[in-house]
Amino acid sequence: MAGKGIVIVAFLYLASCLLVQTHGQNASTSGLRIGFYNLTCPLAESLVQQTVAQFFKDDQTVPAALLRMFFHDCFVLGCDASITIVSNSTNDAEKDAGPNLTVRGFDLINTAKTSVENACRGVVSCADIIALATRDAVVLAKGPHWDVPTGRRDGTISLLANAENLPDPSDTSQQGIAAFAAKGLSQHDFVTLLGAHTVGISHCRFFDDRLYDFQGSGKPDPTMNPNLVKSLRKTCPDPSKPIFKNPGVFLDQGTPFIFDNNYYKELLSRNGILRIDQQVGADKSLSGTVKKFASSSSNFNASFVASMINLGNVGVKTGSEGEIRLSCSVVNS
Repeated sequence: MAGKGIVIVAFLYLASCLLVQTHGQNASTSGLRIGFYNLTCPLAESLVQQTVAQFFKDDQTVPAALLRMFFHDCFVLGCDASITIVSNSTNDAEKDAGPNLTVRGFDLINTAKTSVENACRGVVSCADIIALATRDAVVLAKGPHWDVPTGRRDGTISLLANAENLPDPSDTSQQGIAAFAAKGLSQHDFVTLLGAHTVGISHCRFFDDRLYDFQGSGKPDPTMNPNLVKSLRKTCPDPSKPIFKNPGVFLDQGTPFIFDNNYYKELLSRNGILRIDQQVGADKSLSGTVKKFASSSSNFNASFVASMINLGNVGVKTGSEGEIRLSCSVVNS
């Protein structure tokens, strides 16, 4: 078994290197590089890893939380940790935008930042800490490991209005593809990165229309497996009733704490929770990729590594751009 594991890791590393070179913007063109802090803060990556492990021990939903934070950060002004800035009397920050109200993991990032700052003050950006912590959390959920290119700097602007137009879970697959394309990400990245839902969580209000009154029909979404509708109705109450609760459910009902390819298997069985999930499963232009990932975890893992690196390059600030925040929650004075 140990030998098999080494072979798989070696394959994933090689595949990710090849994919990064041929698919999307690579790290060198974005100004990032692997081992950026080797001389200036050699303990940075291990300190972040230790913090993630500490939080994961008490909460196995940490991978889902950090993947969502990373995505929501990168899709606004780029991967610059603007999502971690808190609002004040003169500015409403993107953290308080509607799509971000259920984003979690800020305490973990702040704890990691404090640990790194104690080792080397003013050197490591919050943006890089988010990227590193997300990778470490995926690994703890039995997902692939990859070398994270670093060198991002933190943004100094965070506006609530900028985050109001994040991709919506009720979008169609084509709307999702268009949103990714606007960030320089491909259709392949779109299908691949949705695979993060294999450890994802959603609240009922984001999909309960599919259970009770889809598009005003008074009936469930016909594209959802009837058995899943029946099961989810036990958790998600009818939103038309006076008393409304908004519990969370796993987007992968089979292996919710393991980073694997089961999400794609669920799509083929019409068990996508969010509309955008099932849209991907039903879209004929995407079905080849969905089937490939459902049948091969190694294919999915290799693609996920490459697409995460592509996502991590979106709108990055490097060199003299932005700043290295001393606290992730506020810009430097």
